[in-house]
Order: sequence, then C-alpha cells, then structure tokens
Amino acid sequence: MMEKVILFALLMAFLITVLLSPLFIPFLRRLKFGQSIRIEGPQSHQKKSGTPTMGGILIVLSVIITTLVMMWKYSEPSFEIYLLLFVLIGYGLLGFLDDFIKIALKRNLGLTSKQKLLGQIVIAVVFYIVLKINDFSTAISIPFTDFQLELGWIYPLFIIFWLVGFSNAVNLTDGLDGLLSGTAAIAFGAFAILAWSGSQYDISVFAVSVVGAVLGFLVFNAHPAKVFMGDTGSLALGGAIAAIAILLKMELILIIIGGVFVIETLSVILQVASFKTTGKRIFKMSPLHHHYELSGWSEWRVVVTFWTVGLLCSILGIYIEVWM
Repeated sequence: MMEKVILFALLMAFLITVLLSPLFIPFLRRLKFGQSIRIEGPQSHQKKSGTPTMGGILIVLSVIITTLVMMWKYSEPSFEIYLLLFVLIGYGLLGFLDDFIKIALKRNLGLTSKQKLLGQIVIAVVFYIVLKINDFSTAISIPFTDFQLELGWIYPLFIIFWLVGFSNAVNLTDGLDGLLSGTAAIAFGAFAILAWSGSQYDISVFAVSVVGAVLGFLVFNAHPAKVFMGDTGSLALGGAIAAIAILLKMELILIIIGGVFVIETLSVILQVASFKTTGKRIFKMSPLHHHYELSGWSEWRVVVTFWTVGLLCSILGIYIEVWM
C-alpha cells in the first residue's frame, strides 16, 4: 500500500509543477519578476538577466498540496509532517521576502544579512520548541558507530546551526541552470529511501514530494533555464532537508548526503578567509561551481559533474546508514 502512496506522491508533485509552470512563468514575466545578475559574476551569465525568478513558489506549493493530500487520504498527518511543512513554508516565505525586495524594490541584495539571519533563527527556535514539547531526543548518532552523543542543553544551538547553516548552503548552490534542482532531487531522494527503510513513511512521502516537485521544476530550469527558483525555493529546500535529517536522527549523515552543499559552502569560507588574511584568492570565483566555469568548463558540464558527485555522496550516505 505504502509503495503506491510513495509513487503517487512522486507523480502528483511532478505533474503539479510541470502543468502549472507554463502558466506561472508567463505570469512572472508579466509582473517583470526577472532575475538581476550580479555585475561581479561570470560575464556569460549576463544574458540570463530578466529570466523569471521566484519559481520556488511552485515547488513549495506542489510539496504542500501533495503531502497533505497523501496524508489525509492514506493516514493521519503526524507532528513531523506539520513540522516539516512549517520549516518549508517558513524558509520559503523568508526567501520570498528576499526575492521580492530584490525585484520589486530594486534592492539587488534583498534582505540584509542580519534580517535574513534573524528570520532563519526564529524559525529554527520554533522548530526546536515543538521538538521539545514532543520529548524529542537530544542525542545525535555518530556515523560508522553505534554511539550516540548526548548534547543536552547544547542541542537547541545545534538545531539552529543545522537549519541556518544548511538553508544557506543550499542557497549558495543555486547558481547555475538546473544545478540545485538536480542535486536537491538526489539528496531528498536519498533521505526518502532512508526514511522508508526506517519505517518513517510520512517523512518519506514528504521527501518524495520534494523530489517530484524539483524534477518537475527541472524541466523548465535545465539549461537554458526558462525560470529560476530564487531564494524562495533554495532557502525552503535547505531548511527542509536539514529538518528531515534531524527528525530521522540522521543529522550528521546530512554532511555526506549533502556533500555538494557542504563543499560549495566551504569554498566560500576558504575564499573569504584566504583573501582577508593573505589578499590572495584560492579559487577564480566562489562558490566552487563558478571556479570551474571560469576555468573553461561549459555550464552543462559543471552541472552534470556536480550531479554525479551528489549522487555518489548520496549512495555513500545510504550505505553507511543502512548497511554499516
């Protein structure tokens, strides 16, 4: 029975996104919600200026509709499902505000870093409070071992760091046509498998709904992209995947499955640290995907390479969690 629910969730989310995108993209274009391309970015990206953005709205809506329909039809929604939807919507709204300010108010940087961080922290705190009310364990599992580390009062700080950190990490990865759509589909697919193997079917349905939604979006986001997801989509996806890892008690496995997101973030940190301390840059440009672009790789080659790395990371994460 649950196999059919999983399949229906995948197909439903995919079809919602695919069928609504041809209607939604022209709507965004009429509103002149076009992407502004940073001058300091790769010059090849300037031709993308004006491409409709905020397509993440469709991803979020598709996941919400699919998850709730599947839950209400086949089982009672658990507190985990409502919590996942809260994080998805919360970070999605934060990203929407950021996108809207960039586009409608013509402030290219959107929300200030302090405003965005405050919003991310508030959502993470509410997430933790709900976990605490439901007597959620404050221990984290250590990969490769049967050992669990009890964090106690440090756990809420860990939750905040994980949600804020990975929402930003996923956001940094959204820089090339189809890059985040593909890597997100792979990572969420890995967690769907892990949730299924642990009989956490409601979380598996949510994760599969995300896979279907981003694959449907990829149809229009693949190179040359007809629409971008914007911070609306990337922040929502980043928060959601961190929340899934926490609810499955596979927090540290996210470092492996989300390896591409981690590498992208580390490239930015190393670049900034190197430039501030030595005045020299390690990469031609960060995040890392831009380095390979400026090294002469085609955009499609960079994207496919990162998808492949994401797939290998996900296979490794599943292997560690299921068979080791």
